[in-house]
Amino acid sequence: MYYIASALVKLISWLPFPVLYLLSDFTYLIVYRLVGYRKAVVRENLSFSFLEKSEKELRKIEQEFYRHFCDLIFESLKIPGMSEKSILKRMKYIDYEPMIKHYDEGKCVFLHTSHYGNWEWTSSFSLYLPKDKPVYQIYKKQRNEVSNRIIYKIRTRFGAKNIEVKNILREMLSMRKEGKLGMYGMLSDQSPNWESINYHTTFLNQKTAVITGTEQLARKFNYPIYYVRLAKVKRGYYTCTLIPIALNPKETKEYEISETYMRMLEEDIRNNPAIWLWSHKRWKFTRNR
Repeated sequence: MYYIASALVKLISWLPFPVLYLLSDFTYLIVYRLVGYRKAVVRENLSFSFLEKSEKELRKIEQEFYRHFCDLIFESLKIPGMSEKSILKRMKYIDYEPMIKHYDEGKCVFLHTSHYGNWEWTSSFSLYLPKDKPVYQIYKKQRNEVSNRIIYKIRTRFGAKNIEVKNILREMLSMRKEGKLGMYGMLSDQSPNWESINYHTTFLNQKTAVITGTEQLARKFNYPIYYVRLAKVKRGYYTCTLIPIALNPKETKEYEISETYMRMLEEDIRNNPAIWLWSHKRWKFTRNR
């Protein structure tokens, strides 16, 4: 099954972008109009997050989200067939030079990322880094072995490495012992596990449980941490700006880094709500009904 699925992904990756977006438009009709994939979850999340918006405005965001979501699927599947020139043309990195200088200090770097824009394309950031100091993407293993192997391969296409979330501390300690450097990309905008909840904030008008693991690791190792600000310029084109959150995390107050991250993410979502991943139950532990 894996080889069949892998061959299909390879075939899709060879298609030119205009054809991919035609497929995306068709998929949108199926996913949104016909199947209604997680529409109830998306609709509820939007209505609680934007109390000030009318029903008409919420429906417009909803439709734009599903269009972006379908684009994201095909843009991700395109990665195996993209050249380095092509990906760097479509994903522009801004203000990344100061981050690399931390390597001269013997420090790794944390990248506070989120399910916003096209986060899958940010794996290409490794192309700007020394080959022995790439981006290490922290991920949660998929239950389906076929999809897990395909996603793993896609995310390492441009030199990035993957570390399973349960192994992150052990890997970081090992890298520090061996004198290895890199950048740790950590998605931190989902709902944390019940047993991991230790901090709440108000986010998009709602009491929200916050993933604090990135902050805890940054403070433990005192590695600088940057916010990954993604923006969609137009269909198939994005920018990625790297903004410092804390250069000396040990000097910050507890949860200050997590709070700053949530405020920056909230700002991005309010500026362009359609390109955040609304289809997950992010408030399953905290939403009052």
